[in-house]
Amino acid sequence: MPLRQYAYFALFSQHTSADEMTSQLKITPDKVIVRGSRFMEPVVVPVAHRWEIVCREPGLRVDEQITCLLDRLRPHTEPIAELVSRLAIDGGGAVLQVVRYFNDTEQGRSRNRPGDSDSPNLFGWHLDRHVLDFINAVGAEIDVDEYDLSPDEDAASGR
Repeated sequence: MPLRQYAYFALFSQHTSADEMTSQLKITPDKVIVRGSRFMEPVVVPVAHRWEIVCREPGLRVDEQITCLLDRLRPHTEPIAELVSRLAIDGGGAVLQVVRYFNDTEQGRSRNRPGDSDSPNLFGWHLDRHVLDFINAVGAEIDVDEYDLSPDEDAASGR
């Protein structure tokens, strides 16, 4: 079964911009999102500013991707925790996000096939004590999104 997955650590706020977060942390994010509104027309505009450190390395289990993130973040645990505390006052915060797409066979996408002889098993993963300690220290949440991209049976049969 093809599987595409990635993990990221994000700080979010309706009032503190990603540039301000970068300035306070002295860490350059991999991705930023600028706050706007929820209106879909003419384009989707985010509801919060976001500052993200991302790992999209194919072939790694989720826990290995998270280790890559924390290797970059752990030296900055204290300033991240202080910033998250300030962001939380106005409804902001931090999240360790895992996103997984199962049966991802769309052209041009990275295709990991757990179970193939040359592919690692990407289905199993865990969060060890060091990860949980970091999440607790900075006051972050953990969110896991999983999507099954299998073709709809009715669409596949022409119904």
